[in-house]
Amino acid sequence: MAFHPTPRQYGAIRALLFLLALVPLGRMVYLTLSGQLVEPLEFITRGTGDWTLYFLCITLAVTPLRRLSKWNWLIKLRRMLGLYVFFYAALHFTTFLWFDHFFDVQEMLTDVLKRPFITVGFAAFLLLIPLAATSSNAMVRRLGGKQWQWLHRLVYVIAPLGILHFWWMKAGKHNFTQPIIFGLVVAVLLGVRVVWSRRKARDARAPAPAGGAACCGGGCRS
Repeated sequence: MAFHPTPRQYGAIRALLFLLALVPLGRMVYLTLSGQLVEPLEFITRGTGDWTLYFLCITLAVTPLRRLSKWNWLIKLRRMLGLYVFFYAALHFTTFLWFDHFFDVQEMLTDVLKRPFITVGFAAFLLLIPLAATSSNAMVRRLGGKQWQWLHRLVYVIAPLGILHFWWMKAGKHNFTQPIIFGLVVAVLLGVRVVWSRRKARDARAPAPAGGAACCGGGCRS
């Protein structure tokens, strides 16, 4: 059964989601300041990276969930969730630049070029920047809906790069459980889009039923 929230209900859902998305950051800050962590810098770096992938998967799940549930209002939450992907990715990058290189950009770039898993992670972050910069309604109007959609399809490149970055990072410890789970989730979320896209293209190429025009011309109803 389709659920159609009133404007007030939608506002409450959006506000609750906004606050819930900040809980992981609040937890990281609390545990760090309270001295409960043995390796706080590593915890923050890993935590911000993990939540970047969590929000990436959640954002990619919006369209399939909308189509399956018929809750079309969900699409209005996708932009905010996408901005949280960038938010946690920016925090993840900042911890790398700060804790590992103390804001030495030249040393950071050298590290990016030297270590493949950092290279792909940095590439994914750079690709996120234009998506975040064009997330406003004003930028949608300036670019035009079709060009904006094509630009934001970069997420289909960003997602595999993020998984690859995570995979290579975990490979050093031979711990592939999380990368495999994330990879399978992203594969399913992107795979259903491929299936739907091919089905739409096939339906568009299919010839119209014989006699359909004559029937409609005679006042029939479908």
